[in-house]
Amino acid sequence: MFMHVVEARYIRGYTVWLRFNDGTCGEVDLSAELHGPIFAPLRDVELFKRFTIAYHTLAWENGADFAPEFLREHTRVTA
Repeated sequence: MFMHVVEARYIRGYTVWLRFNDGTCGEVDLSAELHGPIFAPLRDVELFKRFTIAYHTLAWENGADFAPEFLREHTRVTA
């Protein structure tokens, strides 16, 4: 099964709640991942909050995105 993000909600700081197509839900804190030319602008929380779901994953208007498999691996699963 290919991993897809099907729902995402901003929580706080650089944390997003995600639901995946396998039914897994949980929070991912991306604060440690915001480095390099494409991700550094997302340290601006107002820009970070403006994510969308595009191509089955989180994406931002500046072209930044994370692979859904990476997000799933780093998601703290909740009940």
